[in-house]
Amino acid sequence: MSGADTNSNGQPPQWTPDSWRSKPIKQCPDYPDKAALAKSVSALKRLPPIVHPREIVQLKEHLRDVAQGKAFLLQGGDCAELFDYCEQNAIESKIKLLLQMSLVLLWGANKRVVRIGRMAGQYAKPRSSPMETLNGKQVPSFRGDILNGFHADERDLDPNRLVRAYHHSSATLNYIRAAISSGIADLSKPLDWGLGHVRDPALKAKYEKAVHFLQDMRSFMHTIGAENEKFHTVDLFTSHEGLLLEYEEPLTRLLDDPTAAQPRKAYYNTSAHFLWIGDRTRQLDHAHVEYFRGIANPLGVKVGPTTPTSDLLALLRALNPAREPGKITLITRYGAGKVASLLPAHIRAVEDSEYARTVVWQCDPMHGNTQSVGAGGIKTRRFSDIFSELQQTLRIHKEQGSYLGGVHLELTGDAVTECLGGSEGLDEDDLSTNYTSFCDPRLNEKQALELAFLIADHYRSERAEESV
Repeated sequence: MSGADTNSNGQPPQWTPDSWRSKPIKQCPDYPDKAALAKSVSALKRLPPIVHPREIVQLKEHLRDVAQGKAFLLQGGDCAELFDYCEQNAIESKIKLLLQMSLVLLWGANKRVVRIGRMAGQYAKPRSSPMETLNGKQVPSFRGDILNGFHADERDLDPNRLVRAYHHSSATLNYIRAAISSGIADLSKPLDWGLGHVRDPALKAKYEKAVHFLQDMRSFMHTIGAENEKFHTVDLFTSHEGLLLEYEEPLTRLLDDPTAAQPRKAYYNTSAHFLWIGDRTRQLDHAHVEYFRGIANPLGVKVGPTTPTSDLLALLRALNPAREPGKITLITRYGAGKVASLLPAHIRAVEDSEYARTVVWQCDPMHGNTQSVGAGGIKTRRFSDIFSELQQTLRIHKEQGSYLGGVHLELTGDAVTECLGGSEGLDEDDLSTNYTSFCDPRLNEKQALELAFLIADHYRSERAEESV
């Protein structure tokens, strides 16, 4: 951090949930109706936490295991979650897909899988321009349901949406918990997870092999009396980009630290278990880093082509001065054509420092590979590029002696046609068949499973080489 970010004793200045307001900020909405904004913020301050500190601490402990190579992190969900997605089928389809993928990863990596959904709060999106063209007219850009609506007559900023976002997040998480506790994740019956959409024979055969492996393992554990409740349920944590600080601040609460031997309190962001700083808002002397440095949640930081290597250690020292393992996840997103030239230096900067083996390295192979195609400039991503960036990232981490601990994907459990390629061979003419994203293109369920098998095959091959 620069000298302006320390006091006369060389220590970081005192932090409060609103100290970010003294810093410059990017991607911050300028609400015209300040009175309505104050009313919504006041309402959020009175509402109960969405998540509990004990759950946040539990996730941090899981991520410590990921940082140390003992577990694998699967994070996925919608690019921009909509309020309309707060309904049974949409929620269940994403839960089932994440469970299917984690089953494949458990089989392939032979490690416990930590699951985090981009769900129950991913309502804000950064935009490169404040305006966009819609039906030939310039209108304010759609910035996510928490700020404005997608339709042309809903583009004005509406602070009432802050409270609506809270209630939709709460309802979504409530149903996630209800579905899991009711047996949707029961490993004793994984074939009930809806395999009908997997029509590719080779893909379905691979999946069923993984399912049979876990069935056999469960049967063995039952035979020797070692079966426990973990076979009938899973943990699924929630996450979103901590972009809109007007929403995050009132949900930041000073609460008892459940891990402390002696009573003490810490500030927790209770809107989600895990939050991340985006590629556009990770400036060291800006508001988002200032806000994030004070909360006890595990945090993510997007790392891309514009990230100076020197910034990585400065960010880690600002956000994790105590060097807690698992506190920070570095989410790399370069693009298939840039990962080989940029990732090795970023790995070395961290792994050759005092932060070695404290961070979770996670690959986001989506955001660096977005492109526009066709006369209408439809946003899409090629599965081959996504596959390539992930494959290269796995190889580079192996060469550098570091551990790729996770993958971060934009996906949906629906049969959308938003990303080109994959085993279905989707081409540009297919995009209009079922393109439903209001922001960035997502993997459909088959493409997401294919990526899970790529990771699983990599780790199975690694284990086979080590055993020779």
